[in-house]
Amino acid sequence: MIYTFVLLDKPGAGELRQRVRPEHKAYLAGVADRIAFAGPLVADDGSSMIGSLLAIDFESRAAAHAWLAAEPFHCAGLYASTMVHAFNNLWPQKAGFPAA
Repeated sequence: MIYTFVLLDKPGAGELRQRVRPEHKAYLAGVADRIAFAGPLVADDGSSMIGSLLAIDFESRAAAHAWLAAEPFHCAGLYASTMVHAFNNLWPQKAGFPAA
């Protein structure tokens, strides 16, 4: 099952995000073959990072939460809020994805 992670940063946490980002990317690499999509949420300026949106295949909700518990941004205290939801993709991706 794919689980989505909607993870919003604490206000003013840009420096922390940049400092921990290499660890975060390395941690994501460990599940790269199971990622449906992943990237930063951004402010309306299109570049200021304000959170993360991830969709990753896990065997269970418990496994998804266990993965999040060890995620470097989460461990560093970056997020003000976290939501994890099961997700069924019923629409073929067109916008925002490179052509296959």
